[in-house]
Amino acid sequence: MASGIFTLLDDIAAIMDDVVVMSKITTKKTAGILGDDLAVNAEKATGFVASRELPVLWAITKGSGLNKLIILPIAFVLSAFAPWAITVALIFGGVYLAFEGTEKVYEFFVPHHPKKAVVVENNVSEKEQLQAEKVKIKSAIFTDFILSVEIVIIALGTVLGQPLLFQVLVVSIVSIIATIGVYGIVALIVRMDDLGYKLVRLSKKEKSISKYLGNFLIRALPIIIKSLSIIGTIALLLVSGGIFVHNVDFLHHFLEFLPSILQEFVVGLVVGALALIVVGGLKKALSMFKK
Repeated sequence: MASGIFTLLDDIAAIMDDVVVMSKITTKKTAGILGDDLAVNAEKATGFVASRELPVLWAITKGSGLNKLIILPIAFVLSAFAPWAITVALIFGGVYLAFEGTEKVYEFFVPHHPKKAVVVENNVSEKEQLQAEKVKIKSAIFTDFILSVEIVIIALGTVLGQPLLFQVLVVSIVSIIATIGVYGIVALIVRMDDLGYKLVRLSKKEKSISKYLGNFLIRALPIIIKSLSIIGTIALLLVSGGIFVHNVDFLHHFLEFLPSILQEFVVGLVVGALALIVVGGLKKALSMFKK
């Protein structure tokens, strides 16, 4: 009896070791989307009154958790009864990621009409302010839903063929890391400028370490958000390219003389460019049809 219990505990420990190892590998594979998720949410969580930044971020975090509670059961059911659907969803998701990454590259290099600046009035009522917050929170949660689908599918794609319990443990761990990690870092980023202002006011001297550090944090915030956006764009193309290289036989041998990272980047860019052309053509066709 006792030996049976110890054998069971040993088996559980071995399974958990495998789960931890696979979770690390899976987290690395989803790092590209997590980088983009971080950049997007850092941008969406800024622009509020300082006292409202954390409550807004908490609302988005709760929405992100709910998104994953909806997505995970559906993904596990598909994995159990229609595993081919995971690969199909992975391919379609790869097209979306490639499109999004290439669109950002296109907008950077090709001149386009700038968006009209949104003027935020200081004398808006509390009701109007809360309404504006709700709109932005809904937008952030919707974006998180799309990115969460990709994170879950890519994570699940790395453990296909494993027992269902193993899949549930690995993908759930990655989802928890994604939610807590991303929004925890976003919380630190959005409060950087406030911490900087406090450090600047801390010392009355013209030159002091606190003022130097405070000014550094204030100036660093927009640079960090912009850098995250660039890193996220590159990561999107690499992740999408990796999906196609590893799941489409023809593309697996496409430009295979290149280093894998360059091969994946080029494939992601090519697929994204094709998707951009198709979407642009459909938009023009729809606009002509409406006329």
